Amino acid sequence: MSTVTDRLSEVAPSEDSRLGYLFWLSRPRFWLYQGGPVVVAVTYAADGPGELFSPLAVALFLYFTIPANVFLYGVNDVFDRDVDEHNPKKDEGREVSYRGDSVVVAAIVGSGLLAAAFLPWLPTLGVVALLAWAALSVEYSAPPLRFKTTPFLDSLSNGLYILPGVVAYAAIEGVAPPASAVAGAWLWTMGMHTFSAIPDIEPDREAGIQTTATFLGESNTYYYCVMCWLTAAFVFTYTHWVFGALLLVYPGLVFGILAVGVDIDEAYWWYPAINSLVGMVFTLVGLWVMLYG
Repeated sequence: MSTVTDRLSEVAPSEDSRLGYLFWLSRPRFWLYQGGPVVVAVTYAADGPGELFSPLAVALFLYFTIPANVFLYGVNDVFDRDVDEHNPKKDEGREVSYRGDSVVVAAIVGSGLLAAAFLPWLPTLGVVALLAWAALSVEYSAPPLRFKTTPFLDSLSNGLYILPGVVAYAAIEGVAPPASAVAGAWLWTMGMHTFSAIPDIEPDREAGIQTTATFLGESNTYYYCVMCWLTAAFVFTYTHWVFGALLLVYPGLVFGILAVGVDIDEAYWWYPAINSLVGMVFTLVGLWVMLYG
């Protein structure tokens, strides 16, 4: 992973500039965590290849790939500036640290407000999903709710990552996506969020932060993630058994990591690539159904 980071650093703007800082603040490794659900949702909502690249679909993908990540992770960094003093991800240079720049704060706020441009083009469900995404993106990190400091609510609130997909599906199809798909994806995000919190258990405890992972401890957190992912796989079978089978990759990986003894601090950085591959399979299945089903 350090090789990928080094190569990206060679071509990306330096964090010393404001533009470069915003680029790195947006967590390029995680761009598809919000943009990816838009791709999957549009694939299944579209009635034909033409709708895949409709102006609204393209605009939603572009927004949720970069500006939405500036907003989400920017809010996180602003309200976590004290906690991040204990975070090894910042010390190791894998993520930038907030530096109190008013122009950067304006860019973060502007990135969030930019979402309002979609409101006139969305059906009621899409508007509700977009507003829910914005609210959770703020309140995950910001007071008064600051979900990230409350065990289990931190996990539950991370369903915000699949709401871009709900917005996109509603925008293209005009109706809600299958409830089983939304519920299964929400459960998947709960497991993914909590798994990603395992490397932060000790830093969070040092900072006095309570999370699902600090509450359960490392061993029990693995079981919690497996439970979330197995339940997600089961729920997804109500959409189609193929989706449920695909989700079994995640509990399988947990058992593999534990069996081989891979350091969780290293395994965590595999998941952007793993999640992208799984999302690609979801998308390819949807394209196959569209073209040949």
